[in-house]
Amino acid sequence: MTRWRPPAPRSTAIITREGFEKLKSELDHLWHTLRPEVVKALAAAAAEGDRSENAEYTYRKKQLGEIDRRVRYLSKRIPSLQVAEGAPADRTTVFFGATIELENIDSGDTLRYRIVGPDETDAKRGWISIDSPVARAVMKKKLDDEFEAELPGGRMRFAVIGVEYPSS
Repeated sequence: MTRWRPPAPRSTAIITREGFEKLKSELDHLWHTLRPEVVKALAAAAAEGDRSENAEYTYRKKQLGEIDRRVRYLSKRIPSLQVAEGAPADRTTVFFGATIELENIDSGDTLRYRIVGPDETDAKRGWISIDSPVARAVMKKKLDDEFEAELPGGRMRFAVIGVEYPSS
């Protein structure tokens, strides 16, 4: 028996314009503002002498590693992303970037989501990844269509009761 596991499926390389700009500004902030500050603090901590018991030095070293890891990821990810611009011709069909309103057929609850790229999901705002089970199941459905989605809690049925696209 080996410990090998198949690689995780790659996330979809699509993003909204605002998400793309946010990632670029994060990279710029990390590289030009935060990293130089941490490097300066690391040098000051290293100058204090014995590094084996220097908590500040250990903390700054770890912080620098986290920043470099995120910078490396963003530097590779940003060029591979495709920015989705504008709304589709058929504004009653669900595509990437749509804000959808769903009704859970079994419970009658209504849910509101915006379908975005995996790099910009935000549960508090109701932004779900295009790779999520609900987004995959609702894709290309029209207003008033019903569909099923396989969720961790089991299979659920939904009806599309609203589709909106941001005005460009």
